[in-house]
Amino acid sequence: MFCGCGLLHAAEQDKRPKRITPVFINGKRVRTIDVHAHCMFQDAIDLMGEDAKSVPPPTKGVPEHFIKIDERIKAMEAQGIDMQVLSINPYWYRKERDVAVEICRINNQNLAELCALRPDKFAAFASLTMQFPDLAVQQLEEAVKKQGLRGAAIGGSVLGQDFSDPKFHPVLAKAQELNVTLFIHPQSTPQLAQRFKGNGWMSNVIGNPLDTTIALQHLIYEGVLDKYPSLKILAAHGGGFLGSYAPRMDHSCFVSPQNCNPDIVLKKKPTEYLNQLYFDSLVFTPEALRHLVAQVGASQVVIGTDHPIPWEEYPVEHVMQTPGLTNSQRVAILGGNAAKLLGL
Repeated sequence: MFCGCGLLHAAEQDKRPKRITPVFINGKRVRTIDVHAHCMFQDAIDLMGEDAKSVPPPTKGVPEHFIKIDERIKAMEAQGIDMQVLSINPYWYRKERDVAVEICRINNQNLAELCALRPDKFAAFASLTMQFPDLAVQQLEEAVKKQGLRGAAIGGSVLGQDFSDPKFHPVLAKAQELNVTLFIHPQSTPQLAQRFKGNGWMSNVIGNPLDTTIALQHLIYEGVLDKYPSLKILAAHGGGFLGSYAPRMDHSCFVSPQNCNPDIVLKKKPTEYLNQLYFDSLVFTPEALRHLVAQVGASQVVIGTDHPIPWEEYPVEHVMQTPGLTNSQRVAILGGNAAKLLGL
């Protein structure tokens, strides 16, 4: 029995991907870029008052959110990652104006300083007070022009208000004007909190990808991507459920025209808008990544790990083992697409 347990463990270990680092394709060194990696700064969290106790959420990897540069770089190297694009999940959307502004100021200042210390290893998305779009426009411009940040990380909505709402359009317009990326990272779907109760952390497993799916579908269906055709949107977790079930969108207004707005005439089929959005590779299996690439195109996919939360510990192997990819597509997904998208 003891021997059997050992053999079982060894068999499971043998199923794990073989570590690939550094990465060479066709004899050339490939720079790998992870666009979905997190950090936090305690001085910003402290401004949350009583709410600070829920920031960050209880997961593995919490201490590693507070970056010690040498330790973070070692962890990146262990994953085969050359550069991380850091972001902070918005936890300040319920806060009043002055507090939210100060939280974002601290975050952006610290992110800029961190990236300046190791520009070979780190880039970052700015934090914005999206609940106050007028301020978010100013913050985005300052973060990009003065602090060298690569765009901004935003939630899937602002407390249930979708970014397709015209009140948020000035932020989208500014991102398009600056030619920078808005990284949509979900925060569950709180309207379904009661149904998410129970075993399995469904508020994350279902709620997070659902939040992203709703956000993207509103941007498509409400004509926002027609209004801002050069807007760069990057969606976490493979774009939620959209990447695996997008074709259903193309039939909705045909099957039920009464549920569609006749005043909104899209310039393309809903699924065609996926080819102008960007998606991270955090879909867990080579087959799922193969399907995502088939749906949106290899040029639209970038590495995402959610580090230091251990969702994907073998991001390079995930890409290398995905069937059907050419070597040029692997090079693009591993880092080329991100470098182009974010000006790296």
